[in-house]
Amino acid sequence: MSGYLQELTLRLSVGASRLSPEFRSRHADWLRLRQRDDGGFAGREGESDPYYSSFALRTLWLLGELDPQTAEAAGIFLRRRMRQRDSIVDLMSLIFGAAILEMASGVVVISDEDHQWRENVAALLANLRTDDGGFAKTPEGRAGSTYQTFLSVLCYELMEVPVPDIDGLLRFLASQQQQDGGYREIRVAKRAGVNPTAAAIGSLKTLGRLDPAQQADTIEFLLEMQSDEGGLTANTRIPFADLLSSCTGLITLVDLGAGSRIDAPRLQRYADSMQREGGFVGFELDQTPDVEYTFYGVATLSLLQTLDL
Repeated sequence: MSGYLQELTLRLSVGASRLSPEFRSRHADWLRLRQRDDGGFAGREGESDPYYSSFALRTLWLLGELDPQTAEAAGIFLRRRMRQRDSIVDLMSLIFGAAILEMASGVVVISDEDHQWRENVAALLANLRTDDGGFAKTPEGRAGSTYQTFLSVLCYELMEVPVPDIDGLLRFLASQQQQDGGYREIRVAKRAGVNPTAAAIGSLKTLGRLDPAQQADTIEFLLEMQSDEGGLTANTRIPFADLLSSCTGLITLVDLGAGSRIDAPRLQRYADSMQREGGFVGFELDQTPDVEYTFYGVATLSLLQTLDL
């Protein structure tokens, strides 16, 4: 597993171990019921895919509840998906899900001898590279996406392949930073957002180029996104908090050495309020829990335990 993801996952695991056994078993049982006959996990609609499967496996691992039966079935699903042409998001999710299964359960999805598949992934990433130094969402894209760039960097690290032209990538990330310290998702965006900011900082950390001392404005930007609800909003124009922004914002503040500056009790109350009998919803008006937001809920509450509330 990549250094960035391994460090983050282990940090979250430490926090999750401090959550109550009842909390861990309740959400793990809910997640296991979401696994489909093909071994994968799906969103609120549609078929199983690597994206939601990765979130489910990651959450079960954090909770200490990734049992052999669940892992074996998920491994079968992911091996079958290797034969398909997936989006970069699904591809990265497949690679990460495979890394979780191998490290946590010894289930091998991607063999070390499968050089052809790795070469194909590297070729796909090369086709996503844009003239501005970033990575686009599709080979036809002309401008880099901050989030897509983060996913691509993680893919390279997960495959243990060097990232080409790091200087160009760093210039792209610098061009995405706005005056308020946050980062935008694409160059035509009018304002920074919490999630592209998290992607930019995550990219810098993965590349070993993150200097928290140079990100003081970014820290202030993220702190200002904490709303009256206690969670973080996606950007300055969104009037309500959401669990995704709350999770990625907190992770980023911790990466920048500023986790202690968030109002942690308020954030914990907000994350707790997104809990249902099983799983988490994404925001106040949301009614249906799903696999992805369950990860964000568990991750947020786990990381808060490491801040010594």
